[in-house]
Amino acid sequence: MEVFEQFLASIDHPDHRERTKEILTWVADTFPSLEPQMKWNTPMFTDHGTFIIGFSTSKQHMSVSPEDAGIAQFTDEIAQAGYSATKGLFRIPWKKPVDYDLLEKMIEFNIKDKEDYTKLWRE
Repeated sequence: MEVFEQFLASIDHPDHRERTKEILTWVADTFPSLEPQMKWNTPMFTDHGTFIIGFSTSKQHMSVSPEDAGIAQFTDEIAQAGYSATKGLFRIPWKKPVDYDLLEKMIEFNIKDKEDYTKLWRE
């Protein structure tokens, strides 16, 4: 998790910083084969050089990006969790619980769907 230390330190709100750290740690612990990386000032996890999931923070929420395919695959579950979504990402408001089951399904989907993929992003 050392790769994310500077990013985490840049989050001013202590509760947001702690929650972000909790989520990033959960991903790293749950999927130890994924590589944690910082690209474009965004914490992300990759598998054999291909993007699996990324995160960013704002004043009102944390954005989670499983790419468009991940959003399309889980549109109903994202809505059921009470999260809003746009192309390529969904938002977890700071005051709402994190649906770790949903995150796990998205990550597993991307790992399996991109197992033979060689580029960072889907085309």
